[in-house]
Amino acid sequence: MIDEKVKILLCEDDENLGMLLREYLITKGYDADLQPDGEAGYKAFSKNKYDLCVFDVMMPKKDGFALAADVRSLNTEVPIIFLTAKSMKEDILQGFKLGADDYLSKPFSMEELLYRIESIMRRVKGKKAKDVVTYALGNFIFDAQKQMLILDGDSKKLTTKESELLNLLAANANNILERNFALKTIWVDDNYFNARSMDVYITKLRKLLKADENVAIINIHGKGYKLITPQAKEE
Repeated sequence: MIDEKVKILLCEDDENLGMLLREYLITKGYDADLQPDGEAGYKAFSKNKYDLCVFDVMMPKKDGFALAADVRSLNTEVPIIFLTAKSMKEDILQGFKLGADDYLSKPFSMEELLYRIESIMRRVKGKKAKDVVTYALGNFIFDAQKQMLILDGDSKKLTTKESELLNLLAANANNILERNFALKTIWVDDNYFNARSMDVYITKLRKLLKADENVAIINIHGKGYKLITPQAKEE
């Protein structure tokens, strides 16, 4: 679920494909801004704030690689996905050297592009979650920086793994936290042993949160977990 509309800069010189992609992304809840070439794309990026960029490589006036280099001079962190009819290894390497987050060769399905975008935005959200200092979760106060869970003045010091996992759950409160995403974010690898370890920490967090009957971690079969809380304010 997208809490606030993610704004995407889409640069594609094929008018029909560009319009199709734009309309598709809009129907999926994104705010998509379509530009027909690299120069127009750079002007738009310099004037507006975007959460993600999708650039066709072969464009008039300024190609996708040149556009990405210019965008990187303004913003080193905004995710970039390249679209191209090229499949040469050298082109792919050039794209990643410019800081691309992903690369799709034409023809591709719009569903695949959507999957790549969602995957990147989950990773970005996970990184931002680390910047949040405190969360209000029902009657609990969770201080992620100090790794403290506080209820009615009583504080419980969490382990690093407990704190990291609760931080991800809190950042996605009342939404699904995908199991594999949590594993790869905290444990790096989603192998069997790490998965069992995460189950143990989920059980520990459930016991800690039982003191407030309005807060709970529930299983979402086949997907992951959801932290249910009447409040999920962050400061």
